[in-house]
Amino acid sequence: MTAFSIPEFLYEEGSFGVFLLVSIVLGGGAAALAGRAIAATWRPWWQVLVYSFILGAAVRFIHFSLFEGTLLSAHYYLIDSAVCMAFGFLGFRAARAGQMIKQYRWLNEPAGFMRWRRKSP
Repeated sequence: MTAFSIPEFLYEEGSFGVFLLVSIVLGGGAAALAGRAIAATWRPWWQVLVYSFILGAAVRFIHFSLFEGTLLSAHYYLIDSAVCMAFGFLGFRAARAGQMIKQYRWLNEPAGFMRWRRKSP
């Protein structure tokens, strides 16, 4: 029986640096910016999901074209999309909290990192 390996579960390349560069830095950075843009235009949170799946396909293509990864792998596509979703939701939440505090200053106040609450009367 083979042992479960987290590095093999997350990435297929021979180096963690490739996964870190492409999936986390490039994919996550693009997803965070997409999340910020979605929040800035007052679109709903579920659009982050849609754009994350599109970015997951782009990240998978970069792995394939530059580092000879598998293009059509549902497993690694879902891993890349999950990384993009996590960063996308972080970007969305940070931008939305900033909007709610800045634009509705008379109604809301900061309540911690990426959070807001109604002001007490």
